[in-house]
Amino acid sequence: MKRHARFETRQKSAGREVAVVTKMLADLVRIKQLIESDIVAEEERSGISDRSDVRYSILARTLIERCDNLKRTIAALEQRHTERALHEQMATAA
Repeated sequence: MKRHARFETRQKSAGREVAVVTKMLADLVRIKQLIESDIVAEEERSGISDRSDVRYSILARTLIERCDNLKRTIAALEQRHTERALHEQMATAA
């Protein structure tokens, strides 16, 4: 089997990265929304929505931690996406 080298310009590579990060962001936002709805459902099931209550659901606490981690990841990816998109625009304009 013959292997072919794959050459890309930096512009194409940056464009591909922007597309990949956009898809990742959409997926992560959807997952975050699902987790948030799971938190609400667990609070309704347990009848306790006060997070300072010692009887507050361990599952809900765990889901909140996961959701907070996703929020931080989304913020970091959005920043990277914005930087890459600006870089791509400047490269295209030049």
